Amino acid sequence: MTAPSPSPAASRGGRWIEHWDPEDETFWNEQGEKIARRNLFFSVLSEHIGFSIWTLWSVMVLFMGPEYGLTPADKFVIVSMATAVGAVVRVPYTFAVAIFGGRNWTVISASMLLLPTVAAFTVMEPGTSFTTFLLCAMLAGVGGGNFASSMTNINAFFPLRKKGWALGLNAGGGNIGVPVVQLIGLAVIGASGGPRLLLGIYIPLIVVAAVLAAIYMDSITSVKNDTGAAWDSVKEAHTWIMSFLYIGTFGSFIGYSFAFGLVLQTQFGRTPLQAAYVTFIGPLLGSLIRPLGGALADRFGGAKITLWNYVAMAAATSVVIVASMRESLPLFTTAFIALFVLSGLGNGSTFKMIPGIFHAKALAKGLTGDAAAAYGRRLSGASMGLIGAVGALGGLGINLAFRQSFLSVGSGTGAFVAFLAFYGACFVVTWAVYLRRPAAQPQAETTASEEKPQLSYAEV
Repeated sequence: MTAPSPSPAASRGGRWIEHWDPEDETFWNEQGEKIARRNLFFSVLSEHIGFSIWTLWSVMVLFMGPEYGLTPADKFVIVSMATAVGAVVRVPYTFAVAIFGGRNWTVISASMLLLPTVAAFTVMEPGTSFTTFLLCAMLAGVGGGNFASSMTNINAFFPLRKKGWALGLNAGGGNIGVPVVQLIGLAVIGASGGPRLLLGIYIPLIVVAAVLAAIYMDSITSVKNDTGAAWDSVKEAHTWIMSFLYIGTFGSFIGYSFAFGLVLQTQFGRTPLQAAYVTFIGPLLGSLIRPLGGALADRFGGAKITLWNYVAMAAATSVVIVASMRESLPLFTTAFIALFVLSGLGNGSTFKMIPGIFHAKALAKGLTGDAAAAYGRRLSGASMGLIGAVGALGGLGINLAFRQSFLSVGSGTGAFVAFLAFYGACFVVTWAVYLRRPAAQPQAETTASEEKPQLSYAEV
């Protein structure tokens, strides 16, 4: 049998790795780890910039004063469309890595970020039509897809014992792209610069990310799309249940990231500079705490952490509602930032639930050992792309809810009441599906195979 080797496949062109076996500790220690870490670094760089471009319009709308002729409702529609496209493209991006290769798709997807950036640079001035701004924001949605393809690519490079660390770092490094673009926007506004200066900073960074990916990243020939697993995950009820719960966590994170500054401007009359001073804090803390959510889930169980996290999110939302009604800016800002932190914590705990759920399904089917682990990995891997896409659509719902609330009552209070009800529904679903113990059964009717799924779900 041929030993694993990272030599590229000349017949396919580019940096292709023909043999990759990270589970082989000798191979991993001698050469695999170095290659995997190098690919992780440049994947994070590209994904990070992708998140920045995806949420670019959360900053751009701060520059758009009365001279642009747009209402607050118009601005919420603009950021909503960026959110929606970013969610939808996550599905095809998940499959693109196997079709084009991880390195090649990273180069392509990074280069595609030039489209929305150059388009915005061209049209960003008073007098441009609302429709044109809307189309530019939709183009920015391609940045949201980079998360899905980056996670798929990095998942292939690392052994099972290292995946949690690698994927957590990959996701966290990408998410931090949200507060970074807002921080850069703050610096530009503080320096009395215009929106084109912000865009001019990112255009060369995109080119650098694409070039570095082409030079230093690799593709693995053994990465294939398992369409059977994808279809099985679509038919699996737990995929949709977890998608619903992920709307409450990641959907909240990305939706609030787009809306925070706009809400401060519209409801509390903050200037662009005043809004920018605090807009980045929530996404930054929410990104940094995501790994802690995963670590707590490892120790206490993802379902338990997720359940109580929804309780805390509901409590923070209740405070936001009170602050909104009393027009208390300090209380509103503090509670809103707390919501960001809790959404980040929940991102980690909900995503950590997914492998455990499908491992429990394997046990329920009578599988054990390696067979159960393989079944769980196959379905959890296939479902994560879909769960991530549906979860991101929560950001669309949040911004549309804010738009309707401002149109109806002149503030965001109505939207927050709706979010409070949704978090309550998430609490009920988490408890009912993953933590509620079944009624005791007569001993003669209870089998070991019947008990395993309930026990495993409670420990997910």
